[in-house]
Amino acid sequence: MSRSAEIETRLREAFAPTELVVRNDSDRHAGHAGHDGSGESHFHVHLRTAAFAGKSRIARHRAVHAALGPELVSAIHALSLDLGT
Repeated sequence: MSRSAEIETRLREAFAPTELVVRNDSDRHAGHAGHDGSGESHFHVHLRTAAFAGKSRIARHRAVHAALGPELVSAIHALSLDLGT
């Protein structure tokens, strides 16, 4: 399973989102630090879920990182998050 698919699967299971887009931005970072040539090093996540209601930006980010798990988070060089309700 690709990292994009794994990210999407874990976030859907954890948050039942109303909107979820996982974009692989790795090719945009070719030649930069952290680009390991795998094509799966840089990602952007757009996620909307009722589970984030009343939570701070930091709490939302922590929840996403917890849902992804330490092994997946450590395998990704860059993860930008656009999180909301």
